[in-house]
Amino acid sequence: MITLDISMEDLVQEFPQTVPLLVRWGVVCIQCGEPVWGTLGEAMDRSQVADKDALLRELNEAVAHFA
Repeated sequence: MITLDISMEDLVQEFPQTVPLLVRWGVVCIQCGEPVWGTLGEAMDRSQVADKDALLRELNEAVAHFA
């Protein structure tokens, strides 16, 4: 399960299928061409994601199909 505490590096390495969702939500990630470190929650804060729960839901739905 993806949580706000997962590191961005781990997220994109373990679940590369999440990158298009991150891009769509405006969350900059390592594979998006920016060297971003820290957690998913911190990246959401930097990108001013208003509905973190909705993005977490979408990310977990995306990875559930590959479990």
